[in-house]
Amino acid sequence: MKKLLILIILVGLVICGYFIFRNDTEDTKLTKVTVGEVTHSIFYAPQYVADALGYYEDEGLDVELMLISGADKVTSAVLSGDVEIGFCGSEATIYVYNQGQKDYLVNFAGLTKKDGSFLVSREKIDDFTLEDLKGKHIIGGREGERLLNL
Repeated sequence: MKKLLILIILVGLVICGYFIFRNDTEDTKLTKVTVGEVTHSIFYAPQYVADALGYYEDEGLDVELMLISGADKVTSAVLSGDVEIGFCGSEATIYVYNQGQKDYLVNFAGLTKKDGSFLVSREKIDDFTLEDLKGKHIIGGREGERLLNL
């Protein structure tokens, strides 16, 4: 409960910081960059904080974040020019390249090394170990993931 309260306070501070420190002047010449992300994720928190605190504007960028669910849709948005940068797994870009397309995407950064997931429970479990999962059901966090019976 304490961790949740701390997270809520931190998010509140970031939001307040955004409104306090943002630059609303009309005479600034910022370069517009549209970013399509496949999901909103706690793992992208540094990006959200940088946006909220105006770091992009400090670098001359007006960054617009768009949620585009599905790596295939993010890839399509980049290829069509609707967004300049897409956050998604590399599999969709590999599919486009392997089809022999002349206009293919280039992966230039890795934000996460692994698919991040959280294991949550309805009840508090003191001194949790993986053995506690025996006989339990685990529901995947994404569409298409299946229920695991352990």
